[in-house]
Amino acid sequence: MFETLDPLLHSQLRLSVMSLLVSVEQADFVYIKEETEATAGNLSVQLDKLSNAGYIEIVKGFRGKKPNTSCRITKNGIEAFEKYVKTINNYLNIKK
Repeated sequence: MFETLDPLLHSQLRLSVMSLLVSVEQADFVYIKEETEATAGNLSVQLDKLSNAGYIEIVKGFRGKKPNTSCRITKNGIEAFEKYVKTINNYLNIKK
């Protein structure tokens, strides 16, 4: 029997965000928005879901005089992402 996929990560946009963040120290909102081709509103909602789950940390500050929002993956987020990838691999390596 296969493990259940994490429903939080099984969303295309949230999985895209996690895939980006796992490979960088942090990324700002604009970069994530451009890379995922998401709307600002949808991305904001999905980042909140990931943050509430403890998978990412959202840092709000300023770059010069402009507001800046950056995200970074947490230890829990890395573990959840790695487990998700492992589960997907188990699904893909089905022996017939």
